[in-house]
Amino acid sequence: LVCFIIIVCVLLLHVIVYLMDVELNVTLLTLGGFAELHKYRYLYFVVIFTLYILILCFNTIIVYLIWTHKNLHEPMYIFIAALLINSVLYSMIIYPKLLSDVLSEKQTISYPLCLFQGFSYYTSAVSEFLLLAAMAYDRYVSICKPLQYPVIMNRITIYVCLILAWLIPAFEIAVSFVLYSNVKLCSFTLTAIFCNNSFYRLQCVPSVVISIYGVVMLINMTFLPMLFILFSYIRILRISYSCCRETRRKALKTCLPHLLVLINFSFIIRLDSDLSKTLRLILMFQSILFHPLLNPIIYGLKMNEIFRHIKSLLCQTLLFTHRNPGSTATV
Repeated sequence: LVCFIIIVCVLLLHVIVYLMDVELNVTLLTLGGFAELHKYRYLYFVVIFTLYILILCFNTIIVYLIWTHKNLHEPMYIFIAALLINSVLYSMIIYPKLLSDVLSEKQTISYPLCLFQGFSYYTSAVSEFLLLAAMAYDRYVSICKPLQYPVIMNRITIYVCLILAWLIPAFEIAVSFVLYSNVKLCSFTLTAIFCNNSFYRLQCVPSVVISIYGVVMLINMTFLPMLFILFSYIRILRISYSCCRETRRKALKTCLPHLLVLINFSFIIRLDSDLSKTLRLILMFQSILFHPLLNPIIYGLKMNEIFRHIKSLLCQTLLFTHRNPGSTATV
């Protein structure tokens, strides 16, 4: 229910900001990150739209399986569901505007909508780091303190972790974008295909306050969670390798998917202005297209319980199709 409310709020905010842009005379920014768009416009659209549908379907299927099967109502799977819902939100922030821009003659966005998109994008990205940190803590308690696991990872702990993973980034990043809203712009072209930290270069005079606050946020919401995650998995590896072979195998099997997702997320490369336009576009696509698509694939293939339910769902679907061959044609 909470996740549904968050998704509805994101959609409503998109509509409100869009209507505000229509009514008000606002500053327009040009999204200058596209390369050879006039030649490959429809190819871009087909690829992006196909990946968007796959992202929504793959993530939603696994969330549905976790929601409907009681044996998956455990902290680890609840955090996985939250991570996949976050991937859906991440995609909803970027893809609708991106698909619209690909088919448009001019790729523009109003400054208020750009700030909102940037705020939503970075809130979602930082929430992923915090959710990965919560999952690392869950695995640490499960493997290193198994007897205390039910007491420590109770429902209240899970709810607190989930709420803080979304609220802390939202509040901290909101402060940053309030500061950006009062900045005077001297340039109106972003070197990106969506609103990210490239609008920092649009300022007439770089703000010292924004720069300092940005460094504080980077340390607080990226480096500290990363250090916590690394510390947790290092502790898990040390304790596992001092135990029997079966314990090591179990620890590796449960931790490997989380590590793969962390590595995949951490390889979203910072897009510097000295890169060529084509290379920068490729790296941007890598960060927004493949990352939310790989998460459900990694968890669907590597987590045995989820994979078993996916196979069962596919078998039921194939059996229903085989028994009712005319139903699809009738529809």
